[in-house]
Amino acid sequence: MESARVDQDALLELLNSTPVVDGDVEDLLADPEAARPWQRAHGGSGTAAERRHLVEARDLLQQVVRGDLPATALAPLLEAVTSHPHVGPDGVTWEPKPPADRRLAVEAVLAWGAIQESLPGRLRPCANEECRRFLLDRSKTNKGRWCSMALCGNRMKARRHYQRTREAAARPSD
Repeated sequence: MESARVDQDALLELLNSTPVVDGDVEDLLADPEAARPWQRAHGGSGTAAERRHLVEARDLLQQVVRGDLPATALAPLLEAVTSHPHVGPDGVTWEPKPPADRRLAVEAVLAWGAIQESLPGRLRPCANEECRRFLLDRSKTNKGRWCSMALCGNRMKARRHYQRTREAAARPSD
């Protein structure tokens, strides 16, 4: 289970690697020198080919999670991936064997698939339309809307409060 949590966290980190900063979209993986430490921190080699596959996977996953593309758009990312059985004390598990430079990208797609199966509907875009981040709602109620309460939640609540106050002030009194 701990491994699944790590995979979920890595996927969320990958999806959130294109934040809006001062009104502009930044790609934290665009610069090979900046991306290399991220790749290595997640078990990758840091190569340019690995980064290209990772960015492609991220971009497709973002579109799938937003609902702009169907899940089948992810199929090309899994081409040439085989799976081999591993027998352990708890039974048989299947281990994917992707080409080395595509391992991180494949792991991201598999993490997305596991979330779809175990936490359906809980991986979603932030409700702030000006934000490009995603959240994985692990709450009991599954009502999380913001990537971060400190970032988007407070802003959106303050914006709604300001709007209600302005509307109330603009209404003629009886």
